[in-house]
Amino acid sequence: MGDNNVNLPPGFRFYPTDEELVVHFLHRKATLLPCHPDIIPDLDLYPHDPWQLDGKALVEGNKWYFYSRRTQNSNRITSNGYWKPMGIEEPVMNSNGKKVGIKKHLVFYVGEAPSSVKTNWIMHEYRLSDTGSSSRSSKRSGHPKMDYSKWVICRVYERDEDDDGAELSFLDEVYLSLDDLDEISLPN
Repeated sequence: MGDNNVNLPPGFRFYPTDEELVVHFLHRKATLLPCHPDIIPDLDLYPHDPWQLDGKALVEGNKWYFYSRRTQNSNRITSNGYWKPMGIEEPVMNSNGKKVGIKKHLVFYVGEAPSSVKTNWIMHEYRLSDTGSSSRSSKRSGHPKMDYSKWVICRVYERDEDDDGAELSFLDEVYLSLDDLDEISLPN
């Protein structure tokens, strides 16, 4: 699994939703179940700056994915800076509307606080909810309750300068392109 090249058939991309990251990858990792394909590597995030993830994390497009041990520190310190929580945590819901995880937003700062500089590097850190169906089944089977707090799965990317973080739908792009028609001059 050390190789971060994914051998998917032509036309297939690794583009998981938040729910898929939590349910199909992180939950299986936390409960020691096999994950096929086993493509996301374990990575100790803290010695690495975000621009050093190539070759260490699974890359698809401009996004890097990896498992890491969860830390209780509010700032995740690297050699050249730190990841600072943005204060945004949102629930990850499954298709039945049940909360299956939590998505935390962090931004990378270069330097040491308070003179650090905010960068365009963003990390989404996913963790499992404290309650889950596997905790009920583990009580019935006599196994100790699984400690979900040990693992997180991270998605790291560099946001474009003019990117507001939202992806446009097809219709939004069509409507925005209609504005460009005013600027086009047709020959007489």
